Amino acid sequence: MKNITLSMDKEMLRRGRDYARRHNISFNALVRRLVEQTVCEDSTQWIDETFSLMDDAKASSGGKKWSRDELHRD
Repeated sequence: MKNITLSMDKEMLRRGRDYARRHNISFNALVRRLVEQTVCEDSTQWIDETFSLMDDAKASSGGKKWSRDELHRD
């Protein structure tokens, strides 16, 4: 992993460290998780768009119900 340097208000740093301590993680891990969540959110936007398209579609299965085996056939 690459090391980085951040500039942050002293009070915000204190509060961040307190939060991390209460959640039994390091401040470094907290910042890393926040960056990962922010970056990954954009990469999962297609999931929301896909479900939106499915909701808007007028298609129907006609009441057909599939078994687990049918769904997982090669």
